[in-house]
Amino acid sequence: MEYTAAVITERLEALASPEAAQFAQRFFKTGAGEYGAGDLFRGIRVPVLRKLSLTLNATPLPEVIQLLSSAWHEDRLLALLILIRRFQRGKEVDQEGIYNLYLAHTHHINNWDLVDISAPHIVGSFLHHRDRAPLYTLVNSCSLWERRIAITSTIHFIRQRDFTVTLSLSEMLFHDKEELLHKATGWMLREVGKRDRDVLEIFLKNHSRSMPRVMLRYSIEHFPEERRQHYLKGHFT
Repeated sequence: MEYTAAVITERLEALASPEAAQFAQRFFKTGAGEYGAGDLFRGIRVPVLRKLSLTLNATPLPEVIQLLSSAWHEDRLLALLILIRRFQRGKEVDQEGIYNLYLAHTHHINNWDLVDISAPHIVGSFLHHRDRAPLYTLVNSCSLWERRIAITSTIHFIRQRDFTVTLSLSEMLFHDKEELLHKATGWMLREVGKRDRDVLEIFLKNHSRSMPRVMLRYSIEHFPEERRQHYLKGHFT
């Protein structure tokens, strides 16, 4: 069965919760001057959206794009979930089309949860056996969200024990002004450390003094407390 964006929107409206929407608007910092300023929420939980996305496989791509262009956060998230599933089930030519569509619509992928839920599965997956140069273009973008797409996409490589791009992009983000980028980078470094503690330790010994404090804290979150304090206090033996 095919669905239009209008029909899907009606289903989303029926699932809305004003109370949950109020909480989400505070949680995702939608106030004036905050990173999510002006974003609108219906108040629908992610598991509900995931379940709904499973019923929408036949939605025509132009309708998915229309959904991705919505002012409502959950509409955009649902569109991304549909694209992820379509990417994973598609042939190479389909995957390339979805990857290009994704990068052409990054202005709609404009909050950290939208980035984190989608970038590894589309951008990271597509670039796994390809030139990673697009990530260096993204990390130099003036868009906070494109820079976050760059670093969070690398978790796909990390899961394959390929750490080179993660470490390289992390260095490039040391002087970024956005704490959201420091947190995301620290998270990726922590994921590296889960796979190879020695690789992370070498990186930290070389760079911990120049890293933003929050990035360092996130990266060593799973270290034993004594080892964490060594880094936080500037001891590297």
